[in-house]
Amino acid sequence: MFLTSIDPAAWFTPRSGEIRLGQTLHCLPEIDTIDTYHHALQQAWERGQRIALVGVPESIGPRANLGRGGSEHAFAAALKGLLALQSNPMIADHELLIVGQLQCADLQQQADALRNTEVGELAQLRELCERLDQRVQQVIVPLFEAGFDVILIGGGHNNAYPLLTSLQQASEESVGAVNLDPHADFRAREGRHSGNGFSYAYMAGALKHYHVVGLHEGKNNAESLKQLADAEFTYRSVHELYTHDWSTELSAIAAQAEAWHVPLGIEIDVDALQGVPASAINFNGLSVAHGYSLVETLASLPRTRYLHLAEAAPSLHPAGREAGDMACAQLLSELVLAYLHGFQRREP
Repeated sequence: MFLTSIDPAAWFTPRSGEIRLGQTLHCLPEIDTIDTYHHALQQAWERGQRIALVGVPESIGPRANLGRGGSEHAFAAALKGLLALQSNPMIADHELLIVGQLQCADLQQQADALRNTEVGELAQLRELCERLDQRVQQVIVPLFEAGFDVILIGGGHNNAYPLLTSLQQASEESVGAVNLDPHADFRAREGRHSGNGFSYAYMAGALKHYHVVGLHEGKNNAESLKQLADAEFTYRSVHELYTHDWSTELSAIAAQAEAWHVPLGIEIDVDALQGVPASAINFNGLSVAHGYSLVETLASLPRTRYLHLAEAAPSLHPAGREAGDMACAQLLSELVLAYLHGFQRREP
């Protein structure tokens, strides 16, 4: 198994008279075989855990998309933020299971030695991304099969592809996704990278319905937009959202997703949000409140199965790594809470 367990005590500082999530959340032990993994998940389900948190510390996909590295540090920042939060009746921490982080340091090390400006080395990066897909699927498919919702923190948006195909495999039907993102990530299938996870999922038959929220028409090439239209997928541009009432828009998005009648994934590329350190940092994006309300609303739908938080890159903060860690810790933990709150509102 390509999975490393998490020691929560390493990610927060205890304080007398307080209880942090790092002291209450359940974490899977070290897993060495697929049979051990299935057994541990069954035990977690029997304890009442229902939402599985997984980290993928990589920047292979963004660099294979001719972008910058840095997203390999996002999950560590998320743990710093999440595990330091207070445990209290406002947070349903009893339902959250920390599965661990994907073992991909070997692939990342190989990728770090490659230049995405060289054609041959770029091809190697895309081959490494494909190998990463396989590892993500090995960890995620059993979670969906066991009934868990999944929160995956990356890493790049390339991990949308193994999430969608894993959900399709486990549910035995094609699935849908709502993606908050300036980019449709529907680029040509030229080898795997962070810009074509949805186009690959569509061609594989995994993605049946797709809606992009906040798409920037100047940041998507003509061929991507054509492929999106040919697949009869939809989007609302960020420029329309600047002038539309968000609560009305949010209700329409939720109604559209529910009408699909398929398992649903929530995709959040954090570079859709203003000023978040990411491989493509955006100073004209939407607010954290937009992201939070979208996640909470869609998480309340009965067929929603996962939340994917992609592209956060703490080291790319204009003020440096320390500021980036703080910003990503707060943002990513807040969006995890949004999913928990929405999950609690689901009709039984």
